Amino acid sequence: MLDINLIREKPEFVKAQLARRGETAPIDEILTLDTRRREILGEVEELRRERNIVSKQIGHWIGRAKKLEKQLGKLDADSAEAQAGQAELTQLEAQAETTKNHAGEIGDRIAVLDDELRDVETRFYELQKWVPNLPHVTTPDGADESSNIFHEPAGAPIPTFDFEPKAHWDLGPELSIIDFERGVKLSGSRFYLLKGWGARLQRALIQFMLDMHIFEHGYTEIYLPLMVRSKVFEGAGQLPKFFDNIYRDAEEDFMFLGTAEIALTNLFADEILDEAQLPIKLVAHTACFRREKMSAGKDVRGIKRGHQFDKVEMYQFVHPDVSYDVHEQLKQHALDVVNALELPYRLVELAAGDCSFAMTKTYDIEVWASGCNEWLEVSSISNSEDFQARRANVKYRPKDGGKLRYPHTLNASGLALPRIMIALIENNQQLDGSIVIPEVLRPYMRGLDVIPAA
Repeated sequence: MLDINLIREKPEFVKAQLARRGETAPIDEILTLDTRRREILGEVEELRRERNIVSKQIGHWIGRAKKLEKQLGKLDADSAEAQAGQAELTQLEAQAETTKNHAGEIGDRIAVLDDELRDVETRFYELQKWVPNLPHVTTPDGADESSNIFHEPAGAPIPTFDFEPKAHWDLGPELSIIDFERGVKLSGSRFYLLKGWGARLQRALIQFMLDMHIFEHGYTEIYLPLMVRSKVFEGAGQLPKFFDNIYRDAEEDFMFLGTAEIALTNLFADEILDEAQLPIKLVAHTACFRREKMSAGKDVRGIKRGHQFDKVEMYQFVHPDVSYDVHEQLKQHALDVVNALELPYRLVELAAGDCSFAMTKTYDIEVWASGCNEWLEVSSISNSEDFQARRANVKYRPKDGGKLRYPHTLNASGLALPRIMIALIENNQQLDGSIVIPEVLRPYMRGLDVIPAA
């Protein structure tokens, strides 16, 4: 979430930056609640100080009364001294009772304020969860993808064919490597099976990408649970906004990961790291589950968009001073995979409104698929700065001492399947229907260089 001090000190700046995304947020209500919250805290603090003073007064008067009672016990009850002492005792007891009543009134007022404070703080923090991250100064303005900046194609040349290339939804079943009918039979629309060489090709891709990121890029592999608590989604900035897109257990507080980023963000939730531990570089392969909003046309065909898919995800916790250098590094790590697979790609700089809720700057990498005849997104490389760390309460202790700070968090698909599968199948097809395996994958395919035609 955003630093509340930024909202307090520069509310109009925050509103203007949100407008760059084409969004509004309840900034004024947050500030009103923040003001009332601080008023209540100040009043409660003053009331507690007053109650402490009153409690000391009560103790003083009760102590004096007890001492006087002992003295009266030694006097003749009818003596003038005893009568004067009794009058003083009555006055002390009355003062103590009055002060007790006042202390009770203070306690009642504190209880009322505590109840109001709980309500105010609940609303205050809930509203902040709905405020997206602010776009970086270099992020293009714009409310949606129409304002994205598309770079010229790079990488391998876009392939040319002396025949009409087939789309994977035709080629896959013909080679018996994709089975749509049995996927639908098992789970319904937008599910499929990978068979034989198709399943092995995806497994080879996953292993190749993990090996590259671990042994060449220096990441530590993490095997994650695929179901996590809702608090984990909240820490990553997925809740409350994306609740309707999440698959979840109907009875337990479990939600199925939509990306490994969600769990990786929370590995150090509520912990304090040492600055010397930064950067922390993690990579994970997971299945991912999302309630896709299906559109008419080509998006509903094939394996491009489904409720379940696999992805290799890179993630880093870094010092704030280097996060944009790391952002460029992550981009290159994703491109290293694309280039090793000899795929044509183009880089896209996302407009502010097309960046996801938690991100301040994002690049997409799209690869060309010759059968679909379109560019397919296979990686998003994003910087959330300290937005996710604040939500997950991840801090680090500076090596030179001083106040605890929030690290910056970044993530990148490294890469996402099945769109890489689509590009490989369609770009590497031959006239007889066979598919050439990229050279870097052949060791992972037991030396196979071509998936043979049916």
